[in-house]
Amino acid sequence: MTGYFSRGPIAFLLAAAVLAACQMDTSESEILRAAETPGAPPGADPNACYARHVTPAIIETVTEQVLVQPPQIDASGAVTYPAVYRTETRQEIVRERKELWFETLCREDWTPEFIASVQRALAARGYYQGQAHGRMDHATRRAIRAFQVEQSVDSEVLSLAAARQLGLKEVAREE
Repeated sequence: MTGYFSRGPIAFLLAAAVLAACQMDTSESEILRAAETPGAPPGADPNACYARHVTPAIIETVTEQVLVQPPQIDASGAVTYPAVYRTETRQEIVRERKELWFETLCREDWTPEFIASVQRALAARGYYQGQAHGRMDHATRRAIRAFQVEQSVDSEVLSLAAARQLGLKEVAREE
C-alpha cells in the first residue's frame, strides 16, 4: 500500500503535465514565414507570415441494395423465383478537403499586450467574455474563430485582415 500512495502523486503530476501539453497553444505552430514554407501561396512576400488551415474532407459510407435479377412470376401472379439483390457499399466524398492559406501576424508580434488587445477588441464586439489577460487560451481562440467565420476564414489563427478589421493592425493609406 505504501508504494501505491508514493507513486500516486507522481502519476497525477505526470498526467497533469501531459494534459497541460495537450492544451498548449497549437495555433502558433501553424504560423509560418513564407520563405521557410514549402507550398506557401504563390507570389507570397517571403518575409510575411502565413497560416494554413485545412478543413478535412467528409466521407460518407453508402450501402444500398441493387437488384441483380428481378423476381419471376407465373401467369397466376405467384412468385416462382424471388428477386435477387446484391449489397453494394461505397464511399462518397460529401465535402472536399480544403486548404486555406491566409496572411497573419508573425510569432514575434503575438506579445501578451497584443493578445490582450485582441481580447478587448473581441469582447467589445461580443465574441469574447473573458478577462483580457494576454494569454492565448481556448476561449480566445474560439472567439477569434467565431469572428473570422463571418469573413470565410474558419481558423483559430487571427488573419491579418481580421486584425485590421478589429483596428489592431495598421492599414496602408491609399494615395
